[in-house]
Formats: sequence, structure tokens, C-alpha cells
Amino acid sequence: MTKDDIVEAIVKKTAIAKKDAAEALNTIIEEITKTLSKGGDVTLTGFGTFKVGARAAREGRNPKTGEKIKIPAMKTPKFKAGKGLKDAVR
Repeated sequence: MTKDDIVEAIVKKTAIAKKDAAEALNTIIEEITKTLSKGGDVTLTGFGTFKVGARAAREGRNPKTGEKIKIPAMKTPKFKAGKGLKDAVR
């Protein structure tokens, strides 16, 4: 399913304009992104929680040459599915 598919599903279920559905979805994505970039969590009850995780710096290898490389520490987005989503997938 793509972003456009989600917009179409919103249009069918709510009978709002496609432009408004796309704007609503984009706003949701922007707000989740903004909150995560500030280090916050986003919890959608029954669906799941978006969090920011930390990865420590480590040493890796270039797969082509086998040369050792340093991989810097970084923050990564993480998602943990909620009970409602887990039950729906089972």
C-alpha cells in the first residue's frame, strides 16, 4: 500500500476531497517527523508507538574491499506495534 492508496481509502470512507485527505495525511506525517526530530515519542493508542533510538559508534567493514571503516553513532526512528495492530495481524 502506498501513500496514494491511503489517501484514496480516506476519500472513500469519509467522502472528503482528495486534496483535503492528502493534506491531512501529510500533516500527520510532518507532525510525527517533527516530534521524533526533537527526541519525543508519538503514541497512537491501539496502533503503536514511534520512538527515537540510539546506535553506538562501531567498526564495520567495506564489503568490497574488506577494509575497516568507522560507523558513527546515530539516532534512528523505531516503531513498536500496539496490541490492536498485533491482534489484527494475527
